[in-house]
Amino acid sequence: MRSTHRSRAGLVASVLTATLALAACGAGPTEEPAAAGGTVEVTDNTGVVTVPFPAQRVAATDNKAFRTLEEWDIPLVAAPVDLMPEEMSYRQDSSIANMGTHREPNLEALVGANPDLVVNGGRFSDQADEIRAAAPDAAVLTFDPQDGKPLDEELKRQVLGLGTAFGREDDAQQLADALDAAAARATEAYDPEQTVMGLLTSGRTISYVAPVTGRSIGPVFEILGLTPALDTAADDVSHGDDISVEAIAAANPDWLLVLDRDAPLSSTGEDYVPAADLIQNSPALQNVPAVRDNKIVYLASNFYLTEDIQAYTELFESIADAFESNAAPAS
Repeated sequence: MRSTHRSRAGLVASVLTATLALAACGAGPTEEPAAAGGTVEVTDNTGVVTVPFPAQRVAATDNKAFRTLEEWDIPLVAAPVDLMPEEMSYRQDSSIANMGTHREPNLEALVGANPDLVVNGGRFSDQADEIRAAAPDAAVLTFDPQDGKPLDEELKRQVLGLGTAFGREDDAQQLADALDAAAARATEAYDPEQTVMGLLTSGRTISYVAPVTGRSIGPVFEILGLTPALDTAADDVSHGDDISVEAIAAANPDWLLVLDRDAPLSSTGEDYVPAADLIQNSPALQNVPAVRDNKIVYLASNFYLTEDIQAYTELFESIADAFESNAAPAS
């Protein structure tokens, strides 16, 4: 069967060809990237990047940046629109060149959009070389969380860097402060004698999310100082590890944090089963304290697509609400 994925070398070659063709034809005056002001220096994963200020033609591929850019009313000329939550206003903006998805990237759309700034990362991290080939004259910013660094600090680093790039330092600081406040509230409300387990559901299957290293939920253990009901290393960081409902029951968690991976992707499909149904209707889990006492925090339905600073702020607020409502009364 013919592969649906182009090789990296072939993709780079096609992007370069399209770039040369566009240059040969000449870009119209509305397509020429040009900063109306000057430049600003922003430190990202690669070092100090000189960014046009204000940027005139912004492209973004990092799912963790979409909501921030939307809140700041930053127009986009290109983005993987197919990876955005349905409720995002960018989804309805026909002027944005759709770059598809990271699995089938349409980098020719980026070539045609002729950006002067690209916020790259997230699911497009592996396409960094191709992104630079497609937009050779653009500044490229990358703020993917760095290995070994606490995720909350990395999320703040990203938003503060974007604040510098777009002249929204105060707004960026507000987002960083909101994350800190939500985390502090959840930590204050938590009883460390209560054990916690992270789960991910997809395809009618319940998977285990390892503390610290597991997808989405893992870093929450480190940030909030949660006590794991089961503490094993992650084999599959992205999609969770195999676990039986009997093993979940044996771990006997007081709390569950649950990510429904399919919710934003296939919730309208006939085969979709919500995480709540999979967990709360499982006979083997009925006597688990978290299930029996309804001490389950479900991540937002679009969390798998966003995973941004706003998503974690909202998650920490939800966790704080849950912990506070189940706190033992003072003696």
